[in-house]
Amino acid sequence: MSATDSSAPSNFIRHIIATDLANHKNQGKVATRFPPEPNGYLHIGHAKSICLNFTLAIENQGTCNLRFDDTNPEKESIEYMESIERDVLWLGFTWAAKYHASDYFEQLYDYAIQLIKQGDAYVDSSSPEQIRADRGTLTEPGKESPDRQRSIAENLDLFTRMRAGEFADGAYVLRAKIDMTSPNVNMRDPTIYRIRRVHHQRTGNDWCLYPMYDYTHCISDALEGITHSICTLEFEDHRPLYDWVLDKLQTPCHPQQIEFARLQLEYTIVSKRKLLQLVTEKHVNGWSDPRMPTISGLRRAGFTPEAIRNFCERIGVTKKDSWIEMGVLENCIRENLNEHAPRAMAVLKPLRVVISNWETDKTETYQIANHPQKPELGSREVTFSNTIFIEQDDFAENPPKDFKRLTTGSEVRLRGSYVIKCDEVIKDAEGNVIALHCSYDPATLGKNPEGRKVKGVIHWVSAAHSFTAELRLYDRLFSHPNPDTLDNFLDGLNPNSLEILSDCRLEASLATATPDTRYQFERTGYFCVDSEDSTPEKPVFNRTVTLRDSWVK
Repeated sequence: MSATDSSAPSNFIRHIIATDLANHKNQGKVATRFPPEPNGYLHIGHAKSICLNFTLAIENQGTCNLRFDDTNPEKESIEYMESIERDVLWLGFTWAAKYHASDYFEQLYDYAIQLIKQGDAYVDSSSPEQIRADRGTLTEPGKESPDRQRSIAENLDLFTRMRAGEFADGAYVLRAKIDMTSPNVNMRDPTIYRIRRVHHQRTGNDWCLYPMYDYTHCISDALEGITHSICTLEFEDHRPLYDWVLDKLQTPCHPQQIEFARLQLEYTIVSKRKLLQLVTEKHVNGWSDPRMPTISGLRRAGFTPEAIRNFCERIGVTKKDSWIEMGVLENCIRENLNEHAPRAMAVLKPLRVVISNWETDKTETYQIANHPQKPELGSREVTFSNTIFIEQDDFAENPPKDFKRLTTGSEVRLRGSYVIKCDEVIKDAEGNVIALHCSYDPATLGKNPEGRKVKGVIHWVSAAHSFTAELRLYDRLFSHPNPDTLDNFLDGLNPNSLEILSDCRLEASLATATPDTRYQFERTGYFCVDSEDSTPEKPVFNRTVTLRDSWVK
């Protein structure tokens, strides 16, 4: 596991662990785990859980395991497992041990036999629909199944034959025998095993009998010696079942389940089902689309592990659900990249500028600092020639009030170079501006012009010393702050979440940029080399975030 900041703010879980350690509970040990189901790619909500579980272990010289809860093979795959491992490592954490719930299938089965022998579980032939109907409501008690009174011998016989594959899928389930009148619906004889003839990604066809999550999870925690089983608030009502199973089985270790509020981030969704729908219906270009809230999508967009860890620490850990503004996450990456990303110049929508009083074949090369406050980041060469490109938006024939860029007859400074003046505007047959003829003041390299003040500074690239690249301007995937509240969450999709610019011109130093390298394109935003589509022949850069929040309310 990686190091963490020991000055991190406290929270109620840190207080619980500190108290346990002071009382020498669990022999003074702290053991946590991150237990994802491998049925999709991890998202920003999982990042909060990863950071919490691993950081708590690191802070207390403990251990944190990675465990795949792979008990539902219909929706799980090796691909998802591999992506989860990549994401955890990328975030900067290393697990003490890696497990799968399927590692415990035999032990889980033996524990189920124990429950049956104790009279704490029974085989039920009721259909799923009947079980749901008999479970009751929050205000009405449940109804006992006619099979609840089966003898222990008959239950053992049927359960053994269920494992042997004698019965069709759904013919029987194994239920815990608890209390059909419990005010907690989760305690009304929950199903703990069901028959499923599905090929498992790790155990193949060895099993046609799979345990349910609530039964599997607590036993897996106990078998691994977990001390603090940390999960989100939706499992709070499941905690009595967690404790019931471990109490009935008298496991040598009884972890403490602690719940915290899950991450609710505006302008996004974190439902795996809905994320999968976005992918399968091609509203996005796969799980790693930079607009997705997946960790792989954030990584491809240019987010850094440090920014995500900082975000997770900044939003804190509470017992109360609350909404986090997307701007909090975006500001974390802005702060990180402003500190660490080298600067460069890129012209997104080029306008050709010919320097009429500059010799055609003459060039000058300047050294420009890669970061204005970080001399240790060095500098790069930028070449000036008689033809350059500037942004189309940096020129206006009829400028608005307080326009501080280039207009006909006015001057502007080129970043790190000379002051130029627009002398002539070249237009096509339709009246569109296609080029400018400008003159430069040779006395203004690194100096202010004498007798006049130039207010504006714009970026530029040399036509002969730049290259063409594709820039993808990503924005928030949803334009509605809470798409989950809509009748159809797809109605909240942002139609302007991606703009592709295929003829951008980038300064020559960027030609050797490698995938995942991040930059601040001056006056434009933060960008990174696309890790999947960029090639030396066709470079692609993704916008991570704009320089300023354009979504401020």
